[in-house]
Amino acid sequence: MTWRERVDAADWAAVAAEIDEYGGALLPRLLTSEEAAEFCEMFDRDEPFRSTIDMGRYRFGEGRYRYFAAPYPEPVERLKQALYPRLLPIARDWWARLGRPAPWPDTLDEWLAMCHEAGQTKSTAILLRYREKDWNALHRDLYGDLVFPLQVVINLNRPGVDHTGGEFLLVEQRPRAQSRGTATLLPHGHGYLFTTRDRPVRSSRGWSAAPVRHGVSAIRSGLRHTLALVFHDAA
Repeated sequence: MTWRERVDAADWAAVAAEIDEYGGALLPRLLTSEEAAEFCEMFDRDEPFRSTIDMGRYRFGEGRYRYFAAPYPEPVERLKQALYPRLLPIARDWWARLGRPAPWPDTLDEWLAMCHEAGQTKSTAILLRYREKDWNALHRDLYGDLVFPLQVVINLNRPGVDHTGGEFLLVEQRPRAQSRGTATLLPHGHGYLFTTRDRPVRSSRGWSAAPVRHGVSAIRSGLRHTLALVFHDAA
């Protein structure tokens, strides 16, 4: 199955409806067990990466993550290229509801060229590793003025077998209301699509932008690796 066929296997109308309702939506299996294992093993090699972040040092949580250097490994590049055309209509629809101009062109290459022209030239695909008691604080992956409003994570390990805990968290601040949280245990190899910064929600004024942050709950046992695909580059 090609990378595009894996992405196209999703019911994208249902995905769009789910992310409209909850700010996140489960995607089909995007990586095989063998491909996921290759990414896990890659974490300890230095050559694929441009930098490494110790999350505890910066009070981002506990654990480590590494930014891939460009050019990306083939699965990262192919998945980003296959996902972008599917995410673009959702992004444009969201910005239309909010009365915002949608800056994103028809292809990922054109969009990344715009990022580079704006000084956002650093690669942003991430490989994360969480050990027992590690966690990821609520945050948003913005990196600059140019932001794509959707991103994807893939769980590279088997929940309940390789790790317990480690649910993916979304917390949304509704207009003039209490925050709403959701927790999702991601199946092995599956993608999860979620809101990068904010998204439209119905309000008394029609549509309002609800800020959304994401994180990961504490790992109770075992080891959890995640591949994160961000669709804008960093300053």
